[in-house]
Amino acid sequence: MSPPQLSHYPSHPAPAGVPLLVLPEHDCTYLPGRRAVSRGLLVREMPGDVYHRFMDAGFRRSGRLVYQPVCPGCRACVPLRVPVETFRPSKSQRRCGRKNADLIVTTGEPTPTQEKFALYQRYMAVWHGRGDGESDPADDWETFESFLYDSPVETVEFCYRDRAGRLLAVGICDVCAASVSSVYFYHEPAESRRGLGTFGALHEIETARTWAVAHYYLGYWVNGCGTMEYKASFRPCEVLHSDGQWRALASDATNGGSGMLAFCG
Repeated sequence: MSPPQLSHYPSHPAPAGVPLLVLPEHDCTYLPGRRAVSRGLLVREMPGDVYHRFMDAGFRRSGRLVYQPVCPGCRACVPLRVPVETFRPSKSQRRCGRKNADLIVTTGEPTPTQEKFALYQRYMAVWHGRGDGESDPADDWETFESFLYDSPVETVEFCYRDRAGRLLAVGICDVCAASVSSVYFYHEPAESRRGLGTFGALHEIETARTWAVAHYYLGYWVNGCGTMEYKASFRPCEVLHSDGQWRALASDATNGGSGMLAFCG
């Protein structure tokens, strides 16, 4: 009989042993009708290898807030990463790559501009707004800048333009010797046929490969949340189990499969 596995609850301890502040409860962004709770810390500066250890404990960051879900009775937010050397794009992903072969991608220091802000507002209005094309009043310049461009770790920005020079997408990633971590990707809603989100992830994985980085972190995968399930299509991929170990995501783990029973609270 195999020994029982360790299961951290409500989530993995912070690797540095730092005190964590429990944040106010709020409506769950991913699963309707649920309430969510996170804990975390505000960081002025953090070495990349230390932040990598935080990601391996289930943490992510938003601006200078490094946070971790600790929702009572729920383990739906599952960290997901892609082993760069073994990743192979699917047939549909290869088709997406060909569809966007005309784009010019540049890599540089993250810099907020009015052009990017206008793109971000269009993206938020259509993809995360009220469905009427109106953006949330909270999506002002200050929020945009602090959310995406105020980083305590080393961060790079990818800008995707068409041949005419029109900005179609922006991807922001945290980088260190061991990982490239997708922070956020926003794109032109009028170009939805391109599959820019998929193309951005493919480009970031390939960039990690050229940089000899072992893993590409995609943030949380939430089975049952339509806007998050696409992450599991980048195969093979691994998910962080409740005992702190990364394991391959089972092929039947999506759409109600049995592969994720270890994540029940």
